[in-house]
Amino acid sequence: MANELLRIENLNAWYGESHVLHGVNLNVAEGEVVSLLGRNGAGRTTTLRAIVGLTGRRTGSIRIRGQEAIAMAPHKIARLGIGYCPEERGIFASLSAEENLMLPPSVGSGGMSVAEIYGMFPNLKERASSPGTRLSGGEQQMLAVARILRTGARLLLLDEISEGLAPVIVQKLAETIRTLKAKGYTIVLVEQNFRFAAPLADRFYVMEHGKIVREFAQRELQANTAMLQEFLGV
Repeated sequence: MANELLRIENLNAWYGESHVLHGVNLNVAEGEVVSLLGRNGAGRTTTLRAIVGLTGRRTGSIRIRGQEAIAMAPHKIARLGIGYCPEERGIFASLSAEENLMLPPSVGSGGMSVAEIYGMFPNLKERASSPGTRLSGGEQQMLAVARILRTGARLLLLDEISEGLAPVIVQKLAETIRTLKAKGYTIVLVEQNFRFAAPLADRFYVMEHGKIVREFAQRELQANTAMLQEFLGV
């Protein structure tokens, strides 16, 4: 694959004694948007967490720009230019929106300035001095995404960013992903909302029981509708 940014081979991962990932194989090219599809419990979030070293034991291979990361600590993996936006968002509730933006360390060159962030997310500029607890769910999600853009990360792992949000906010997040792709970011999306992910992704991986069971490209989406209904109920 040209300009391969991420390659995962035979990835197994555990939480304690629980064996969650069973030989996951996938790859992502630079500048690509890839979506991991599957029902709850299929292993999609664990795959993102394993990439950044937040599961228990991991075996197999995770190569980021050709560098093996399977044995690295999470803070060292982040410095390879990876930003992870977890489903729970992780906003510091007692800090203002702008203070949340000022916190992240730099993990790569070219992190977005606060002014650039406000250009992309005007809502956050309006709420700059509001504490995290006062932000709406949509504003918190925008802040969670914006925060990783401040770090300079170029590979973004986004977990269920549209979940529970109003349609107008979901539409704004979709626009944001298109903008980031146009700027050359590489994005891995975990999404339960198939209608959100479907038009955004270049390629799709379908997971079940901790394994990749299907892979197809955007152009093959129509041909895979019946399979997706079987695996996802969409």
